[in-house]
Amino acid sequence: MNEKVTDISEAQLTMTEEMRLMRETIDSQHADKGARQWRPVDPMRHHREKGWDYRGRAIYHFTLPVEQRFPLFGTLEGDCAEAAYVRLNAFGRRVCRMLSGLAQFYKEKGYALKVLAQMVMPDHLHLVIQVLEPLPQSIGVVVRGFKSGCTKVYKEEFYCSGENAAEVHGEASAAAMQDGPPVQFARIFAGRGSIWQQDKAYYHERILHAPGQLRRMIDYVKDNPRRLWLKNHNPSLFKLHRQTVAAGLSFTSMGNHFLLYWPEGQTVEVSRRATDDQIAERLRLALASAHDGAVTFTAAISKGEQVIARALREQGYPLVVLLNAGFPKVGSPHERYYKPGGVYFEACSKGLLLLLEPTEAAFSDAAIQEAVAETLRRKAEERHYCYTPIPLTSQRYRFVALNEMAKRLAANTAANASERH
Repeated sequence: MNEKVTDISEAQLTMTEEMRLMRETIDSQHADKGARQWRPVDPMRHHREKGWDYRGRAIYHFTLPVEQRFPLFGTLEGDCAEAAYVRLNAFGRRVCRMLSGLAQFYKEKGYALKVLAQMVMPDHLHLVIQVLEPLPQSIGVVVRGFKSGCTKVYKEEFYCSGENAAEVHGEASAAAMQDGPPVQFARIFAGRGSIWQQDKAYYHERILHAPGQLRRMIDYVKDNPRRLWLKNHNPSLFKLHRQTVAAGLSFTSMGNHFLLYWPEGQTVEVSRRATDDQIAERLRLALASAHDGAVTFTAAISKGEQVIARALREQGYPLVVLLNAGFPKVGSPHERYYKPGGVYFEACSKGLLLLLEPTEAAFSDAAIQEAVAETLRRKAEERHYCYTPIPLTSQRYRFVALNEMAKRLAANTAANASERH
């Protein structure tokens, strides 16, 4: 029986220290090349940014998944979400030690690094690392070297020992079973060149350069066991559905689909020009309606809509949120393991959230097109403009369409409830 393993190495950062780290990171990246426009340009790596110097000073979060997410490092334990932890096997503990010693190992090669946080999960690991000084080569060299080192250790020290011995050498070696990786993995990885996920992405990365981002990421890394426990014990709430039909429209969805059959529904749509007083009044009405039992449908696009959605969520009221391109694309390496981030994860785990991303068919629905045109025509007249139709692919059309879909879904809730009863 293994001991409970805590494998977080966390920098004790004050808010001032974190701001200093972020500022130094941005300044060092700007030093020689001036202001740059950061934007994702690699859809496989998801957060790789154009013009970024991957040898320069920076702070990164890396996620490295095992091939096909086999639980090679251990198992999730705990009787409840708050008590969840990862019981690492012998190989998992070795990988944890390799992570902890990463900075020292590369220091001898001229790399100035500092591990700020780490977490080895059963089938993947997280690493938050700071580049203290410009590197001889890109940070990707460090990540690839670590991955190769883990594969080498697995094949040389764990593949034919411990639990794997019975699989490789036969049942006569069953007595040699210890707490290494599960027995079946010896056969699975026998012909593979790496234990890590093999796709074009190689790993998932995020550059941390926004205020508060580092602290949130360290909290996220620490919180992984609890989040995994919630996901494992609520599988239906975290399943990605590619063809959900509601009110005659098709969506990709995740969350509590029973919210579509709620007896009462309300929509929250607030103009971007709304004053703070107008937002406060709309919030009062929305909270009153939610208190009376209504589920809220919103696209949460404008500031006012986001304020109201946040208040409803924080007070434990159910939400249906319409997204524009919020889920991984079909065939994406992130598709199988997608889960909502941040506060949406918490609401989803409690059954208080449904996320809906309209399909192209929903955006091109004739009634939705007509409703969007009418809304835009009315707004143009109010501002004394001449209305001009806009393409269905434009962001403006899609944002207005999301609100029109929310209205249609809210109006359909009572009919759905009647059909069920």
